[in-house]
Amino acid sequence: MTFTLDTEQTATVVISHHVRDDAKLDYEAWLNEIIPVAKSYPGHLGVSIVHPVAGATVTYTVIIRFYTRKNLLTWMQSDARKKLIKKVQPYLVEDDKFFVRSGLDFWFTPQEAKAKLPTKWKQLLMTWSAIFPLVLTMSAFVNWLANSISVTLGHELTVLITTFLVVLMMVYVVMPRYTKLVHKWLFS
Repeated sequence: MTFTLDTEQTATVVISHHVRDDAKLDYEAWLNEIIPVAKSYPGHLGVSIVHPVAGATVTYTVIIRFYTRKNLLTWMQSDARKKLIKKVQPYLVEDDKFFVRSGLDFWFTPQEAKAKLPTKWKQLLMTWSAIFPLVLTMSAFVNWLANSISVTLGHELTVLITTFLVVLMMVYVVMPRYTKLVHKWLFS
């Protein structure tokens, strides 16, 4: 398979595996083997596993984030990954499937991953419930910091800094953990 990754920005690969019913324990052991290897590659930012939901999905979705597309490409084309993908093949119903995304779209499992999507109202409620306290906290922090160093920020600059901090926290801290925490509710 060839990859065409040309820009230097945060990249996410979403991998979908339909695991044979009799091989789920072997697959889980394989996950415990491949995750530390992926984490050892430069630029690795995190990994999330979306397990199948009984009665709704049959696939495992593995979401791996890297600092740059180049870092992602290094992992995806590595000999270590190729060997581990070869090792997992007997456990799968179909071949390893994946696609690459950039930006915020890894918060919720994409449709192309052939996993059940959360309803829009749950995505809205979850995103709003994460953003609201972050906006309050980050705007208070920016105001406190500006006052502490005796700098007057205009409205636009305050909003610019606050929104940057909110998005930074959402992408790297809050949403990866929050979606894991409310996974059952989100996909019910």
